Amino acid sequence: MVTAALYVLTARTEVSMPDDKLTPEEVRVIVQKGTELPFSGQYHAFTEKGTYACKRCGAPLYLSAAKFDSGCGWPSFDEEIAGAVRRQGDKDGQRTEILCAACGAHLGHVFLGEGFTAKDTRHCVNSISMNFIPADARKTETAIFASGCFWGTQYHLQRVKGVLTTTVGFSGGHTTRPGYYEVAGGNTGHAEAVRVVFDPTVVTYAELARLFFETHDFTQVNRQGPDIGTQYRSEIFFNDESQRRVAEELVEALRAKGFQVATRVTAAGEFWPAEDDHQNYYVKKGGSPYCHVYRKIF
Repeated sequence: MVTAALYVLTARTEVSMPDDKLTPEEVRVIVQKGTELPFSGQYHAFTEKGTYACKRCGAPLYLSAAKFDSGCGWPSFDEEIAGAVRRQGDKDGQRTEILCAACGAHLGHVFLGEGFTAKDTRHCVNSISMNFIPADARKTETAIFASGCFWGTQYHLQRVKGVLTTTVGFSGGHTTRPGYYEVAGGNTGHAEAVRVVFDPTVVTYAELARLFFETHDFTQVNRQGPDIGTQYRSEIFFNDESQRRVAEELVEALRAKGFQVATRVTAAGEFWPAEDDHQNYYVKKGGSPYCHVYRKIF
């Protein structure tokens, strides 16, 4: 799957367009899992360079480099942005449906073995399910933090000005496409984590990393409050040398203050989004985290 810099439309939480703001036709396709007519969508013969994002929540889905002309009448892509698209069996019992991993919006279907490209994969996507962001649009950065229950980690990070999207999921383990209960079993090696897409002109990586430390007990090993297990460990997954340097400098600063820091600083690998019902938990349920409380340290 593609890993690349992501582009976004506007500042938002994961679900930025409630269903009642969608047009009736958008609801029919995105919510009710309908299909637009072939050759009718605005992107089926579209060749500009940029990123295709979810119409409902704005999460980046596909890069233009993965788009190709299959002649089917719908936009076709042979690869998604890593972790952006979720697959599930279609209700017809034959096809595989594809959905936005961040908000569950219906995109279309994926087909394998047709031989159109070397990747032998075709994501057949409804134009109406997407927005297009030109390549010269605002560039963003991505951070991944693990600090115990990912609901609490997300709660604090998604409230920061300049944070554009937050996605809860799993990282750092050895299994592919893990689910919540599989990770909870403690045998996948994954940590519950949060992927943050942010505007670096508004908030810096260092500011987010400081908030990460200030909203959990980073001295605990393989636990956070009553949650016990390696999946609840404290870990920063850095995406580049700049992030690694910032993380390690903060760890050293905390040790200089007398803290016994248990936080790992690890190169980022694959990030696997969690199931829809775990996304934006406190936004949906209300309340506040039971084991993530802000305290000023720096």
